Amino acid sequence: MSEITISTLTPSETTAALPALADILSDCVEGGASVGFMSPYTSQDAAPYWQGVAQAVTEGNTVLIVAEKDGEILGTVQLGIGTMPNQPHRADLKKLLVHRKARGLGLSRLLMDAAEDAAVQHGRHVLVLDTATGSPAESIYEKFGWQRVGVIPQYALMPDGSYCGSTFFYKSLAAD
Repeated sequence: MSEITISTLTPSETTAALPALADILSDCVEGGASVGFMSPYTSQDAAPYWQGVAQAVTEGNTVLIVAEKDGEILGTVQLGIGTMPNQPHRADLKKLLVHRKARGLGLSRLLMDAAEDAAVQHGRHVLVLDTATGSPAESIYEKFGWQRVGVIPQYALMPDGSYCGSTFFYKSLAAD
């Protein structure tokens, strides 16, 4: 049986993981995910993005969580905790990415649960995210208990250049 592990990367672990992270991002973009980049998009194209994430991890502005199966990084999510002074209770969930070869293994759920746990550990209880309207991710977030706020039409572009709306979600982790 294959073992799946979820971990939060340190700055040095993030640097070591850059090639795997770039591969995941490239795979997702080439698979049609609207995550900020245009096709064609290679692992080499993704390298500068992940170098910026590594810097944000080093500065303490981002928590980087990965999912590994049999020692191979196949999924990732980020928690943006470098917020403005009037938002010490809030975090941005960013770039939930699972390589196409690992979909259906429950990695999204494990990564989201870990991100929520990390948010609580960092004193954050309001989480926000946005995703392409009509994408598979939209239904995943609803299934995971996120509350839909609304849609902005033509907010972004799909990797093929067509317009897509963005659906905004939030989740409160505060005890009632």
